[in-house]
Amino acid sequence: MKIRDDYTCPLEIVHDIIKGKWKTIILYQLKDGPKGLAELEREIAGITQKMLLEQLKELIEFGLVEKKSFEGYPLRVEYSITPRRGRKMIEAITIMQKVGVDYMLEKGMTDALISKGILSEDEVCKLVKEASNG
Repeated sequence: MKIRDDYTCPLEIVHDIIKGKWKTIILYQLKDGPKGLAELEREIAGITQKMLLEQLKELIEFGLVEKKSFEGYPLRVEYSITPRRGRKMIEAITIMQKVGVDYMLEKGMTDALISKGILSEDEVCKLVKEASNG
């Protein structure tokens, strides 16, 4: 994907960089440290290897992800968040995740939060209680 030349504000650039179904999810999966392609593919339900590779390539081009190859056989590759731009994007995605959690709690989608390991049952109970008191 090519960045346009005619932007009116920086937010348009960021939107173009992360738009699509998978980029924010890929970045969020990398937030805790480097991962290999197979591991990312397992953790992101519904993504094909082809799509994952395409999205990783774009994230690398935009300076959000870096790729490290290790010598030997079989070839091993790891992807990780870049320290500067990638870490900043993780901060923004973490806030987006919290907005999503809040929405899911409000709509009673607690089972999904628990089954995906996003929140524990205790955390869900605490947040639901806080919301009803607030």
